[in-house]
Amino acid sequence: MYFLKRSVLSFFLFILTSLCAVYAQRAPVVGVTVFDTTGSGVTAAEAASISSKVVSELASWGTLNVLQTSEGAEYYIRGTLSKSDGKFFVSASTINTRTKQTLNEYSEQGSTVNGISISELCAKAVEKVPLPNYLLGKWQSTINMPDGPVVCIMEFKSDRSVVVERFDTWEHKKNNALRYEGYGKGDYYYVGYANRLVTVNNKQIRIDAVVGVNLKLEETLPEQTNVDTRGIGVVFNADKTTFEIVNGSLLCGRNFDGPSIYPAAVIGFFQFVKIR
Repeated sequence: MYFLKRSVLSFFLFILTSLCAVYAQRAPVVGVTVFDTTGSGVTAAEAASISSKVVSELASWGTLNVLQTSEGAEYYIRGTLSKSDGKFFVSASTINTRTKQTLNEYSEQGSTVNGISISELCAKAVEKVPLPNYLLGKWQSTINMPDGPVVCIMEFKSDRSVVVERFDTWEHKKNNALRYEGYGKGDYYYVGYANRLVTVNNKQIRIDAVVGVNLKLEETLPEQTNVDTRGIGVVFNADKTTFEIVNGSLLCGRNFDGPSIYPAAVIGFFQFVKIR
């Protein structure tokens, strides 16, 4: 009976933890009100066009629920279009609906209305909105080499730190293979609104986020004691249980013996599966 109760309790805690994790990754609801105008030289139609473009840009990211009103929104964006000295200016702010607190204020300008960078404006608009971070959790990457697997296991935490449980480094030279099971720690950044097209091997790929990692490792080959990689474009699957680095990798070794051993001269982790 005690075992049964304990099993039920453990199952309940597991479900509760899973639900909390899902809730933490819930996309916030952001509203965009129709922008106002101030001064002469701009029209209400031009201001409305800017706010409509902001809605479209934010919605394209896939990390926000976007409304064309402040009603029902957790955060909302309001802005003003003006013209001075032949240039157009958008001044805007993002507001917490519940507290009425202004999270941040920002602006963009252009020689024409269409010359205003909507992507830059939107990036500033959500700078302090808690976007979901799909990188949180423990991930594993495995490269199957002729002499056995090369493995990386890392946990990305909410405070932007990384715990490196395992980071194998590998070298193949003159038919001899060396493998070290490294470990360590580090930090990372995650830009979840960087949903855009990048060109990789002459193909355009839409990435879900841009990531950077800086790892300090021990018990590795000398050149891998510090892994510092910035601007990594990552693509998640639909349920966010796998991701792939599309424009590089986390380097972990070298191959000196040609394509019969590995198709490239350098080895890096680029495909990851979520294990917790």
